[in-house]
Amino acid sequence: MTALSILNVKEFMNVLLRSDVFDSFLLSEGSITTYMTFHLDGRSKADFFSPEDEAYALVSQESYVPFSLVRPACFDLIKGKRAPSSFQFVFQLSSDNQARTLASIGSSFSTGDISGMYLNLKYHNMQLTCTTGVSCRVFSMDKSLEQSWDELVKRFLKSHQLAFEELL
Repeated sequence: MTALSILNVKEFMNVLLRSDVFDSFLLSEGSITTYMTFHLDGRSKADFFSPEDEAYALVSQESYVPFSLVRPACFDLIKGKRAPSSFQFVFQLSSDNQARTLASIGSSFSTGDISGMYLNLKYHNMQLTCTTGVSCRVFSMDKSLEQSWDELVKRFLKSHQLAFEELL
């Protein structure tokens, strides 16, 4: 696990809410506090859509919805003259992206060993932090997967010119 402080919150929010950069992540859960708190349960409800709907394919294969489906609503809740009091998003890799990630780093873990690879965003007191995490179904002293995931997240942020500094 690593914790990062996002240096330019406005730029990060622009990328998060107005571009597709985070769209492939699944939204496990979230909350946005403005004039009230909105809780987001990211569990997918595929039966809401018909198989002909474009969104059906996105939600029928995963337990959680892609951020691409939720992003417009989040943007509507957050936009305006006032910054939200706080928000928190828990993002997770999709099963396909998790399998690709494990293969790309040459991990000894299998997809069955991993419950999730997470990226948590928390905004409070005008500060935005990003923490990473990996949840395993098996006990292991091997921390190479967590370390690789930390590095991949840092590379992801750098590749999108999202400045950060590591927190101790």
